[in-house]
Amino acid sequence: MFGWLKENRRIGTRYDKLARSFAAMVTLACSLRCMRRYF
Repeated sequence: MFGWLKENRRIGTRYDKLARSFAAMVTLACSLRCMRRYF
């Protein structure tokens, strides 16, 4: 279900040290995915 998130290397490897940075990147990846889908 969320396999497409791992297309982004930063999310797949958990590169960020802080949870806040990781959550921001997940949010950004989700919004980019939605934009790609509708535009």
